[in-house]
Amino acid sequence: MMTKHKLLLLALAFIFGFSISELSAQRKGKNKRLIENTPTFNNPPKLVVGIVVDQMRYDYLTRFWNHYGEGGFKRLVEEGFNCKNNHFNYAPTSTGPGHTSVYTGTTPSTHGIIGNNWYDKEIDENVYCASDDNYTSVGTATDAGKMSPHRMTVTTITDQLRLHTQMRGKTIAIALKDRGAVLPGGHTANAAYWFYGNDEGNWITSSYYMNDLPQWVNDFNANRSVDGYKKPWTTYKDIHTFVESGPDDNVYEGLFDEEIAPTFPHDLPSLWDANGGYELLKATSYGNSITTDFALAALKYENLGMDAITDFLAVSFSSTDYVGHKYGVNSKEVQDAYLRLDRDLERFFNALDAQVGVGEFTVFLTADHGAIHVPAYLKANKIPAGYLELDDVKIEFAEFLKYTYGTTDIVKNMSSGQLYLDHKIINNLDLNLQQVQEALAKELLRYSHVDRVYTAQQMWQNQYTKGIPYILQNGYNQKRSGDVLIVVKPGHISYSRTGSTHGSAQIYDTHVPLLFFGKGIKKGSTAVRTEIPDIAPTIAVLLGISFPNGTTGTPIVEVLAE
Repeated sequence: MMTKHKLLLLALAFIFGFSISELSAQRKGKNKRLIENTPTFNNPPKLVVGIVVDQMRYDYLTRFWNHYGEGGFKRLVEEGFNCKNNHFNYAPTSTGPGHTSVYTGTTPSTHGIIGNNWYDKEIDENVYCASDDNYTSVGTATDAGKMSPHRMTVTTITDQLRLHTQMRGKTIAIALKDRGAVLPGGHTANAAYWFYGNDEGNWITSSYYMNDLPQWVNDFNANRSVDGYKKPWTTYKDIHTFVESGPDDNVYEGLFDEEIAPTFPHDLPSLWDANGGYELLKATSYGNSITTDFALAALKYENLGMDAITDFLAVSFSSTDYVGHKYGVNSKEVQDAYLRLDRDLERFFNALDAQVGVGEFTVFLTADHGAIHVPAYLKANKIPAGYLELDDVKIEFAEFLKYTYGTTDIVKNMSSGQLYLDHKIINNLDLNLQQVQEALAKELLRYSHVDRVYTAQQMWQNQYTKGIPYILQNGYNQKRSGDVLIVVKPGHISYSRTGSTHGSAQIYDTHVPLLFFGKGIKKGSTAVRTEIPDIAPTIAVLLGISFPNGTTGTPIVEVLAE
């Protein structure tokens, strides 16, 4: 007897001119593609790879596009999903908060990492985002390994994956910078590794994770592959084809110590001793290649993505930041750094294909912040720009404090664009805290390079939903931030006259790439605004696991295969 299902197929075949076998084959084929491309609770990706490129502006994707190969950035864009209007929704835009926000799905107002360094008003000291004297260095006799994620007050997506898999899924985090590994790894990482240069040139870690380096790390360090990069830094392609960047020799770029001109080739062997030995490599394109070499070793020897339990590999490419700081957005050095990084990404993805399998892993790539064009270069091209002379500001501001309050002691600290007041002294002087905050804000607003000023009272009382105040409020942590927040004019920085920097709430610091690729990811793009805290919940939905416990971002549904 013919079933209702077969009768339906027969009717459809008659109407559309297909045979039953063709209809069945098409249905099975469609289901097969869905099974292959869409993770389910029983079929997640074997490995998630999170990539953060330090100081990558969005336009580095488009500006250097014609120079990229087919297997790196172009593979991500053309075979994955490109969020073209992706932004940090808070300030300060710097490395520690950036990496933390990517992996926690929230902002400094919640996760507590309000800068790379900040004034801790509870202990009256400046602190570093990843430092921890409760632990010792592993792999070096120096203090460079005394790190942990203890100042991060919430969980990461990597933590949630570890919890979901009963700690069976591995998390390995890697970066030249300690904070670029420690914070993405979360509280439960199996390992976080970073590079110690100077006269050692080794990958190290903290006793927070282990008491001794694994044998494969010892072997990697002993192999001295890093020594192969002690060579002149030349351009990956003919420098005359770098028409997307400014002249090689210009006044807007910094110099290595004992270097005469900021031009290619940079003779690293002759500059070695004067520039910190292996530290020198961090500020060249070679630093990202060193990172890739180590990431490939971790992939292999940690057997990542080799079983049905999802692992997580977090990799941060730090050298683009060092190069940007020294040479600036418009330099040929920055262009070379991205062309070489593109080649490194291609060999990294090829290794993932070979070990984990094509279509069995998921990748996201983003940045921890953008960067400003060198203001001196902008000014030379008649664009409003300049430099805030912080020392002069402090002198003038101190005179105002003495004249108004008879003392400068009411300000305990001035750093990271914030004023921290001494509330006890203000109380002893019978002053109203809110009125003092407002008076100081009005005084600072008079200064020529200050664009706007907000008080802690405003951050507490209002709920901003757009613009600069929205960005500041997301970066304002009630327990850790200051009393007055200063915003410098667009195009202005407090920095050297050479090289680029970041940290502001301006769009050149907030607009960064966000690319998704691999299992469970649609092909496509969007110009709808997305925000950095959206990354972690998107990956959580993909994996079918709990969101990080401080999540304020929203899953980007357009990215996910249905």
